Amino acid sequence: MRVRDLLAPGAPRLRLLAAEEELDRQVSGVMTTDLHDPGRYLHGGELVLTGMLWRGGPADSERFVRTIAAGGAVALAAGEAEVGPVPEDLVEACRRHRMPLLAVPDDIAFGTVTEFIGRQVSADRAADLAALVDRHRLLVSAAGGGGLDAVLDLLGGDLDLDCWVLAPTGAVIAGPADRLTAEDRDQLVRAHLAAQRQRRRPPHRARLAGGAYSLLPAGASAGPEAPQTGALLADWVLAVAGDVTEWTTKRQQLAENLARLVAAERHRRDEGRRLRRRLADELLALLRRDADPGEISRTLYASSAMAARYESPEPKSQAQEASWLVLSAEGTGLPEGTVRAVLEEALGGTSDRALVAGAGNGAVVVLPALDTAVPADTLRELLAPLEAGLGSEGRITLGVSAPASEAGGLRGALEEARHARRIAAARVGRVCVAGPEELASHVLLLAAVPDEVRRAFRSRLLDKVIAYDIEHQADLVRTLEAFLRSDGSWTRCAGQLHVHVNTLRYRIGRIEELTGRDLSRLEDRVDFYLALELA
Repeated sequence: MRVRDLLAPGAPRLRLLAAEEELDRQVSGVMTTDLHDPGRYLHGGELVLTGMLWRGGPADSERFVRTIAAGGAVALAAGEAEVGPVPEDLVEACRRHRMPLLAVPDDIAFGTVTEFIGRQVSADRAADLAALVDRHRLLVSAAGGGGLDAVLDLLGGDLDLDCWVLAPTGAVIAGPADRLTAEDRDQLVRAHLAAQRQRRRPPHRARLAGGAYSLLPAGASAGPEAPQTGALLADWVLAVAGDVTEWTTKRQQLAENLARLVAAERHRRDEGRRLRRRLADELLALLRRDADPGEISRTLYASSAMAARYESPEPKSQAQEASWLVLSAEGTGLPEGTVRAVLEEALGGTSDRALVAGAGNGAVVVLPALDTAVPADTLRELLAPLEAGLGSEGRITLGVSAPASEAGGLRGALEEARHARRIAAARVGRVCVAGPEELASHVLLLAAVPDEVRRAFRSRLLDKVIAYDIEHQADLVRTLEAFLRSDGSWTRCAGQLHVHVNTLRYRIGRIEELTGRDLSRLEDRVDFYLALELA
């Protein structure tokens, strides 16, 4: 179709503002964007739809039009729903670059425009496999992540090609979720993350019980540039049933084009989160300086109002947000920004209500407790697949607070989450999580003790016992653990160890001789228990 067809009877009610002499240009597709630099995602022939959220001043208009013209766009349609009438500087920039400019009234949805163009151009391009994804990219640009489902459904129906877009946690972003079990998704993302960590060239391959799958990165690390900070652990992955390396060239190009399409959608989604990131950083700054609860409430309300644009007609009031959770996280052996990117992807969800702040190797998350219950065990299970991408030195430790019932309680919840994270850091594992229920435990005290003090304490109580076990092939350490678990009950402990009570008494006596302690005393039992916990 031609640009002028958008002004013909039966077309959406658009107004021409510039470059009337260029209306015979051929339109081959649609791209919806508010990126400052969308040129890398243009293939040529697109009508660019924009809400003008990238514009901060006249200079931005010149830069944006120059970028899309260089990328091969044939026309620009500017929506007036978000920022009002099209500014004159944008009109002048389009005139200078001979770029047809159309105004989209605030009562005309972008989806209406994309659907109209799709109907006009689809018939001419249906025969070309490589153009199949391009033909339906308008669905993605018009409907956000939901459009990816439409593309993948089309591929499955027309080409018998099953595809899924997966988050690094194994969650299904798009695709037929009922055709991949949770175990299969876990194996696929682990295989992808391990291959990414080893810098293997995609497509990566994985074989499950149901057959072979090809895995392609679909995020920042999928582009020609060096991977962005945190990209490897936070990227989406495109999983395709079959081994694409055995396909024809034409079909391989289809998979590659689809991966680029998903990457562009991911980038668009990330750009849309920039304001939420600023709100999150502002909230964290308020909590750190113990700001007035009213200031904190206003920031939380702004977050709710923003999320409500995608969930319901009216934002929730402060009173309706019954409680909030705070999460404190830290990464070691990882690039700066990784933890923030990972948590933003893992906890963002479809409602996108989590506020994820942070810099360097740490992150702080504030999210409604009623919208997303995040007990420590659930969070640990959610992040478990990331272990495959962490490497031998990489770790993520995370603490979860109890719910704060009001904005004024968030400062205390932040401190609580930080203490819980220290408990998690004292554990062994690549992804460790601790919750508020552990803050009343001895583990909190252990986490606050310096490493060298803990090592010395453990050494004084257990080194002689461990050495005796090694030299005599004895079982004193296991006996000590069982004795303490049995609350000092000789009969119960002997039954657990399947030994005679006299044998148990002999072993306990040997432990007391080696350590100079008396296991009939509560104080000595507590010391041994703590030493075993540290071990």
